[in-house]
Amino acid sequence: MPKQEETNKVRVFALGGLGETGKNMYVVEVNDEIIVLDAGQMIPEDDMLGVDIVIADISYLVQNSDRVKGIILSHGHEDHCGALPYVLRKLQVPVYGTKLTLGLIEGELKAQHLLKKTDLKTVSSGDKVKIGNVKAEFFRVSHSIPDCVGVAIETPQGYVVYTGDFKFDQTPADHKFADVGRMTQYGKKGVLCLLSDSTNAEIPGTTPSEKATEPGIKAVFREAPGRVIVSTYASNIYRIQQVIDAAKETNRKVAVVGESMKKNIQISKRLGYLRIPKQLMVNVEELSKHRGEKIAILSTGSQGEPTSELHRMAKGTDRQLSIMPKDTVVISASPTPGKEKAIGRVVDFLYRVGAEVVHSDKNVNVSGHASQEELMLMLNLMKPRHFIPIQGEYRMQIAHEKLAKTAGVHPERIHLLQNGEVLQLEERNATKSTKVQAGNVLVDGLGIGDVGNIVLRDRRLLSKDGILVVVVTLSKKTNAFVSGPDIISRGFVYVRESEELLDEAKQKVAETLRECMDDNVNEWSSLKSNIRDVLSRYLFDKTKRRPMILPIIMEV
Repeated sequence: MPKQEETNKVRVFALGGLGETGKNMYVVEVNDEIIVLDAGQMIPEDDMLGVDIVIADISYLVQNSDRVKGIILSHGHEDHCGALPYVLRKLQVPVYGTKLTLGLIEGELKAQHLLKKTDLKTVSSGDKVKIGNVKAEFFRVSHSIPDCVGVAIETPQGYVVYTGDFKFDQTPADHKFADVGRMTQYGKKGVLCLLSDSTNAEIPGTTPSEKATEPGIKAVFREAPGRVIVSTYASNIYRIQQVIDAAKETNRKVAVVGESMKKNIQISKRLGYLRIPKQLMVNVEELSKHRGEKIAILSTGSQGEPTSELHRMAKGTDRQLSIMPKDTVVISASPTPGKEKAIGRVVDFLYRVGAEVVHSDKNVNVSGHASQEELMLMLNLMKPRHFIPIQGEYRMQIAHEKLAKTAGVHPERIHLLQNGEVLQLEERNATKSTKVQAGNVLVDGLGIGDVGNIVLRDRRLLSKDGILVVVVTLSKKTNAFVSGPDIISRGFVYVRESEELLDEAKQKVAETLRECMDDNVNEWSSLKSNIRDVLSRYLFDKTKRRPMILPIIMEV
């Protein structure tokens, strides 16, 4: 018969989502079985040059793939499900999610030839499913996208509850309220550990309802003298519905730009989450047939992404559309931390071309995350024995910790963790056990994880001081150099104005090569190293810059 402690083992940790915005991925281990909660991606930081997205390091899950019994998705935002296609390349496990969540992810799985291999299991609020030997229950929460659920995982010691993204919306856009009754039941039965969203833990009061933006958006549509361009998250289905309703009321046609926006609208309409009147939608090519005051455009780019439709329209580099005077541009999305500068640049471009811009306005945008009073309500409903503030930067977790203390959670049972730090829960206490591998995996084009710190360092160096290529041709018989050295500069100095500097650099290289030949140093690695050292010192002395120096030696 197994020992008591072996059948009561519960471990909780994050592979992503702690101390950062995005990349949400949490793990619950019950005895020897692993349940994964969400698989999100993160927008790359400014110094991650050329990187498309960031996902969590799942080495631990791959190493223990036989113990991973399933992945549960709380909702369809990319910071919670965007990494799933990359995860499923290495883990063939069932995926549980609501109808809309799975609908939004299906297209991406199909594009990456993973759909047929993946076992997608649709769940609804109130469902109880068995994943391996572990029971999981789903309860409805309100957010800025339909079909969101929290998850309660049953363990021998009580429930481990994961809220996902939530707020307590008193007038939800789809008239589906958060399941407060079920949350209360979990609190009464006994919540061992609560993992709760910390995004708005610094903001007092309550977060406004999704309905609160409806009058403001309709007012913009009524008063705008020309076209209305609304930029929002492609997955913000509630806001998209409000734009469609406002366009219908003001007799405007709606065009959609941005592939992710088009895809999500098609899926949401097919599944019944969007109501779009016939003849309302038009292609971009048809806009010229309509006057400006009869046009509305839905666009991606609310975070100022340089490749987004809004950014290209603002700079006049989009092939089909440009922002014009009399246009009204509505940016209806909360800025992701760190993206304020990028959004500011786009807003500046928009003003320069004469557009009216509505942004940072509570009349056209509200957060989808719970503020302090709602976070306190969640804590009071759940009454957790242990509490882990998740999702958000470290200061947000600290703010959530303070709220938990106010709500009566014992300070020693509030655990501020880092990604990879494992909390082992036992009947009477909790201990931090060995860390598991966690970190960033960078996705660049088709490459996953092949861009690391060294590649990023080289990209940063190239972006700062450029590159200098030194080409030398050596004789195979005599080891004397036949031609060169030739120097090619890119991003370092303007060649026509720096001929003297580059001529002297060539002389330094030639002298170094002669010295090497005199000393019988003819290994290419040594020659390259000597060229690099001499040039680096010389160029820094003359310019105080450190370009990347790339010696190329050819043999004839």
